[in-house]
This record gives sequence, C-alpha cells and structure tokens, in this order.
Amino acid sequence: MASNRIKRISEEVKKVISVMLINGIKDPRITSMISVTDVEVTNDLRYAFVYISILGGNKEESLEGLNSARGYIRREVGKAIKLRYVPEIIFKIDDSLERGMYMDELIKNLNS
Repeated sequence: MASNRIKRISEEVKKVISVMLINGIKDPRITSMISVTDVEVTNDLRYAFVYISILGGNKEESLEGLNSARGYIRREVGKAIKLRYVPEIIFKIDDSLERGMYMDELIKNLNS
C-alpha cells in the first residue's frame, strides 16, 4: 500500500518539475530541450531522484543550472504537493533516449 503512495508522489513531483522546466526557471544555462524522464522517491520521502534528458546544448552546464535552482524547485514542489516533508531533489542525467537513438541507427545500418 505504501508503494502506491510513493508512486503517486513520484508522478506528482514529475508533473510539477516538468511544468517548472517549461515555465518557471529563468536560468540561461537551462536549455528548453530538458525533459523529466522519471522520478524515484525513496520510501522515507527524504530524497527524490529526478532523471532528466538533455537534448542538445551543454549537459554539464544545464545540470549545473538545475542544481543551483534546487532550492527553488523544492519550494515550488512543496507548495504544489501537500506533504509533511518535501523530499530533497537530486538531479541525474538519463541518457537512455540517446542510447536508444544510437541503437536504432545501428540497426538501420545493419539492415541496409
């Protein structure tokens, strides 16, 4: 039963951060081609691991911009989701989309 609650909280955090990446963060280091691919909240609700995909631009610089805005993002997540304790946001780069495109290209090259 607790795992369903964790999944719901993860999805809500994902929605809030996705909207913030589109509308709320004005850091010039953060490109518009950033998307949240997944969010994993720990069972004790202390940490939220946010997996992001960055297409184009400088990945390290974009990640640095997100890390500098962590406090603001956490505060906005706390406003949007009523929790006793708002999890600490930890950003991680998810390169599964790029690996998928690379594998797709390899398969296309094999078939031709």
